[in-house]
Amino acid sequence: MKNLIFAVDLGGTTNKLAILTDSGDFVHKWEIPTDISENGKYIVENIGKAFSQKIQELKLTREQFCGVGMGAPGPVVPGGIISKAVNLGWENFPLKTKLEEELQLPAFVGNDANCAALGEMWKGAGKGLDNLVCVTLGTGVGGGVITNGNIVEGANGGAGEIGHISVQLENGFQCNCGKRGCLETVASATGIVRLAMEEMKNTENSPLKDLYLQNGAVTSKDVFDYAAKEDAIALKVVDKLAFYIGYAIGTLSTVLNPNAVVIGGGVSKAGNALIEPVEKYYEKFAFPPSSADTKIILATLGNDAGVIGAGWLVKKNILEDN
Repeated sequence: MKNLIFAVDLGGTTNKLAILTDSGDFVHKWEIPTDISENGKYIVENIGKAFSQKIQELKLTREQFCGVGMGAPGPVVPGGIISKAVNLGWENFPLKTKLEEELQLPAFVGNDANCAALGEMWKGAGKGLDNLVCVTLGTGVGGGVITNGNIVEGANGGAGEIGHISVQLENGFQCNCGKRGCLETVASATGIVRLAMEEMKNTENSPLKDLYLQNGAVTSKDVFDYAAKEDAIALKVVDKLAFYIGYAIGTLSTVLNPNAVVIGGGVSKAGNALIEPVEKYYEKFAFPPSSADTKIILATLGNDAGVIGAGWLVKKNILEDN
């Protein structure tokens, strides 16, 4: 019986690979490095080799698999084509076709941030909920929007770019996208440090500033740790951070009316120290009838969200259709 799924979360340095059951449970998971040489020429081939070796090791057969799902960076246009993934060297890369040729399985491709959102819907914090906004606060800020159980992809695969909502309307920080004032510039791990550095210019004495002068650097975790100790700079930074996130998700909630906003990524490890101030500003900015039944919750799947969501693509497109 074809009840297994091969799932891949493709990253710039590492590929997370998994064999899942049709209910989304792990049979096995492992990682291989991402070979980006020669414009990512060997990525799919290496994934195929890893799959063949692993099923042989686990005494499984290709015939037990109903398909392969992959989350990949960059916009995904119809036909499973990656329009541009700069870190991999791909442009208009026919990923779905290449996967099917290499693995001899039906393949389904989605944006990696969208797959993380689908993972949280299927097996994580959003389980049982069909309308979600998922925000990932890490090195950058990613996101995914799910309405009625389906990911919102938009006209050209570019929907859900929550990190590029403008939250600083004047004198905003420069973003890698070319704009200024994007959420990513203030709510990513590096963005939080940027806010802290700005506050240090305006504050003479602070234990957090002393830490910076001693070590030459601070981290987003330091900011939350020192906020818990009532450090003046850290408290201001957390308040600004919560303002920006609350504004962004409050606006999204007014438009989308989700069951929940799921916040994940490394920054979310701050837990309630992040969620509680965000809720305060969320309530200020969201339209009450739209947000009355919306919860703000922490993601639960961690680094597994993307690969589980990639598996969901197969479940939805093959198993549910049958």
